[in-house]
Amino acid sequence: MSNYPQNYRLPAEFEPQEATWLSWPCNKDACPKTYLRLQDKFGEIVSQIARYQRVRILAPENMHMGIRLSVADNEGDLSQVDLYPYATNDVWMRDHGPIFIKHNETGKVAITDWKFNAWGEQFSPYDSDDAVPAKAAEVLKMDRFVSKMVLEGGAIECNGQGVLITSESVMLDPKRNPGKSKADIEKELKAMFGVTSVFWLGKGIAGDDTGGHVDDMVRWVREDAVLCMVESKENDENFKVLKENRERLNDLRTAKGEKVEVIELEMPNAIEVKDWRLPRLPASYANFMLTNNGLFLPTFKQKKKDAQAEDVICELFPGRELMTFDGKDFIMEGGALHCISMHQPK
Repeated sequence: MSNYPQNYRLPAEFEPQEATWLSWPCNKDACPKTYLRLQDKFGEIVSQIARYQRVRILAPENMHMGIRLSVADNEGDLSQVDLYPYATNDVWMRDHGPIFIKHNETGKVAITDWKFNAWGEQFSPYDSDDAVPAKAAEVLKMDRFVSKMVLEGGAIECNGQGVLITSESVMLDPKRNPGKSKADIEKELKAMFGVTSVFWLGKGIAGDDTGGHVDDMVRWVREDAVLCMVESKENDENFKVLKENRERLNDLRTAKGEKVEVIELEMPNAIEVKDWRLPRLPASYANFMLTNNGLFLPTFKQKKKDAQAEDVICELFPGRELMTFDGKDFIMEGGALHCISMHQPK
């Protein structure tokens, strides 16, 4: 542990990976109605990820046998699965997990550890989640760089070459980083991640507990191209927000100053649930997850829109095998495939 990493960078998710990290659903209080269904879904997903790379799972010791059985039931390769005895408060590894950086010369991988406060103290307790990066650094015997700033992994998107995208509604949230200006936040992101520029989006999509994570709206697909979610129905509550973010992206540049290509994709139709904590669910095709040679996409039982998303996203990642998962069970709890996973670079 030391102050700031020197000569490290934040790799893009589309670069080669070592493993995918997950926090197994182990706290029934966090998802009382979907608890068992989520476990089944996790078993399926782990089995599919294991076809491409290692899966590293945090779960209390007494659940390890059940997890192994679940993976075996789904014909998953157990030799690819590492289980670590640790109970988290919730499943959102993208937000509470380690954010990995890579040394520019040696390729050595280290961990950045930010404060996690459950998206501005919305859900408590979150102490076990906040300690996940330290736990990961301990089991991997990796260097860990600690920041006092609140940051979730879903709030940032990096192209691996110095350009990071985030959003004002999240990073300037007074319950996350009170008193911090854009300049303060940019300075810390640059120091911790070795990025040269920070690009700001405005607000996030409806129903998003996080207040506007970028991984539901805009994702880097290459060093010089992003996928951007758009909404064509003017009476939809996402219309204005996504239109404004799309307009901002006209100013996005690579580190070399070149214009970034923006590929638009239509949002799924609104998914609403009666008598639920979230009247509208945060459904978005942007919440896909990448593995080596794999592309994991949430779908929403909307034939035409799902097919369109598959076509567009598959074309952006040629050579990757597509896996689709019904995203509804996840978004009932507030996130999808990207939110439950964290990639560890090779």
